[in-house]
Parts: sequence; C-alpha cells; structure tokens
Amino acid sequence: MSGVKRAECIAMLYPELDDKVVVTIMGACAQELYDLGHKDNFFYLQHAMGLASSIGLGLALHLPHEKIVVLDGDGSVLMNLGTLATLARYRPRNLVHFIFDNGSLLSTGGFDSHTTSGITDLAAMARGAGIQHVAAVDSVVAFGEAAIDAFARNDLSVIVAKVAAVGPNHYGMDLQLPENAFRFKRWILGRKSATAQSTAAADTQPVLTTRDLE
Repeated sequence: MSGVKRAECIAMLYPELDDKVVVTIMGACAQELYDLGHKDNFFYLQHAMGLASSIGLGLALHLPHEKIVVLDGDGSVLMNLGTLATLARYRPRNLVHFIFDNGSLLSTGGFDSHTTSGITDLAAMARGAGIQHVAAVDSVVAFGEAAIDAFARNDLSVIVAKVAAVGPNHYGMDLQLPENAFRFKRWILGRKSATAQSTAAADTQPVLTTRDLE
C-alpha cells in the first residue's frame, strides 16, 4: 500500500476549491477537509456511505456552469459501484471524482476493503464502465499533476489515488448537518444569482453599429 497520506492530497487541493462545489464522503475524508478550514461550498455527506458520487452527479447536471468536486473513498465506491456506469452514461463534463483508495474501511473499524488484495482495481473498473479520463496515481506529485489536468479539462475525470490507511487523530466538527446543508444551499443560490445578473447585464449592453461610428 502507498505511503502517500490522503490528508496531504486534500491539502494540495484545498487552495483550488474556493470556487468549486465540493462533496465529501463521511468520516476521515470529511474530517481532514474540515480541519483545513470549512468553506460554505463544502458539503460533508453524512449517514449515506456510498452516495457522494451520486450527489455529485446530481449537482453537476443541475449546475452545468460550476465545477463539481467529489472526494470519495474505496469503501464508499465499492458500496455503490453502479455509480461508475451512471457517471459514464451521463458524462457530466464539469465533474471531477477523486477516489482515495486506502484498501480499508477506515472510518467504520479499519477492516480491509476488496482493493487490499490488489485484485479489485477501481481505476480499471471506471475505465470499463466507459469513463474516458481515468488516472491511477500513487505519489503526491502524480496526484497534483492529475488534479491540474482534471480541473483544466472540460470533461468528466476520475482520479484514483492509492493512499495509506491512516486517518485523522480526532473526529468532530462544530457544524451540524442541517446547518451545513443550509449554508451549502445558500452558497449555490448566491452563485446562481450572480451568474444570472452577469448574463442579464451582458444582454443589456448596447450593440455598437457602423452608424454609431459615423
């Protein structure tokens, strides 16, 4: 298993997330993002293991002008493998799906997941489902390069990062799920309102004609 820590990868992504809609799975991944500093565009999916990618897909289809980022784990994806085929079917071009594969159900007892043996390959499964842009990485440098490419790409991207089965040294957020959901919704509505105003302003700009130049 890789010696790369998921927290290091998330810390690398953090400065790039200010203008993106971010959904994380529950547990260690959510805690490590929260510990870097909560932002209203972060939604920590709780009590719904396996569904972060499904929520991300819905957001991507509903918000085509926003970049959607899903921070997922191997255990979560294994619980909802159909999500890979569904993502490929709808192919939201504004979605980046990060899968941190630590070969462990770390947040629910630390049991080995099916990827531990090396037989189950989530990147291969994503490609087999029909997703064209899939990267499998096992170093911080490779992760950073894959993330840069995915954020710049106008297409669905999946990045499977092999990471160590190491989590945060504590769990706990000063943020309850209802408050997180309300603030997340308000942030999205604010972005939609700003986009609508910008579009309206552009539509009302006078059009310069040759007669105006005479």
